[in-house]
Amino acid sequence: MIREVVFIEKIHFNRLALHPLQSWEWGEFRKKTGVEVHRLGRFEENLLKETAQITIHPLPFTNFTIGYLPKGAIPSEEMLKALIETGKKYRCIFIKLEPNVTHTPNHPNFPHRPNFPITPSLHPLFTKYTFQLDITKSEEELLSAMHHKTRYNIKVARTHKVVVKEDNSSQAFERYLELTFETTKRQKFFAHDRRYHTLMWETLQPSGIAHLLTATYRPQNHPGGGRMDSPGVKETGATKILVAWIVFLFNDILYYPYGASSNEHRNVMASNLMMWEAIRFGKKHNAKLFDMWGALGPDPNPHDHWYGFHKFKQGYGPKLVEFIGSYDLVIEPNLYRIYNLIHKGRELYLQLKSQLG
Repeated sequence: MIREVVFIEKIHFNRLALHPLQSWEWGEFRKKTGVEVHRLGRFEENLLKETAQITIHPLPFTNFTIGYLPKGAIPSEEMLKALIETGKKYRCIFIKLEPNVTHTPNHPNFPHRPNFPITPSLHPLFTKYTFQLDITKSEEELLSAMHHKTRYNIKVARTHKVVVKEDNSSQAFERYLELTFETTKRQKFFAHDRRYHTLMWETLQPSGIAHLLTATYRPQNHPGGGRMDSPGVKETGATKILVAWIVFLFNDILYYPYGASSNEHRNVMASNLMMWEAIRFGKKHNAKLFDMWGALGPDPNPHDHWYGFHKFKQGYGPKLVEFIGSYDLVIEPNLYRIYNLIHKGRELYLQLKSQLG
């Protein structure tokens, strides 16, 4: 039997969730942003065996919607039937499925479901690759597996007395927001607005999923080019938060979804120490794996604007993991074809506009 999961079943729902985006708390956060959320559960003799948290998104200028099921398990046939029923009820053209399932030789794609209209998506939302690091290893093993330059940069940050700590205060969160919008402006990529970040934080932090880490630095004057820890050093500046990350702890896995940094004092390598201390934070909280929330593929393009971020993560010695990809469960075949044509035309327009601009 499949039905909506209710609040008293929250603990069991979260135990089955494969990713924070399938957590009960993430669904509550998305509700606060105005998104329709449905939590479907497959029950056997009143025991919850399978879950699927789906969000419904209106398609602008139409009466139709798109469903999204990110980072879940591969739905059973019974669950797929329920998803189709939900899709029809809410006038979904399709439901995008992006399972949190890794690509393996024996399991390279979404399992064949001959009775269901499932097709590889032309427009994935979540990255197909990520970096994952086994943090059950000792600190010595983890450090030895890093790139030598990464280890050196961690030492540089410590020499400059950069301090990384958890700080869930409102002041630290405000600084996180400042750095987020500073970073997106500098690197020219999309970020959610203040309201989105605030609602996410207000929902996931009290639950113990979201944690704010800060890297602080106090500019120092060291006469004659002496060592930073020499007796002649004079502390001359106010302490500043140079880097702020929000990490998630969920079902024994540490995730790094949000990070921002200042363009000031980049020579002190605060971001390098932040990553290492995040790893240590995960170990302290008994996490077994660190998922770095995205990466480029096995042969990244050096001209890709994410290349530097990819190389930064790679320096810590993680494993590059490939997921099985993005698929669409098609509800309205004719409208689905029209949607893809319009989407492609829009992409071409934006590409041409950027080239001419």
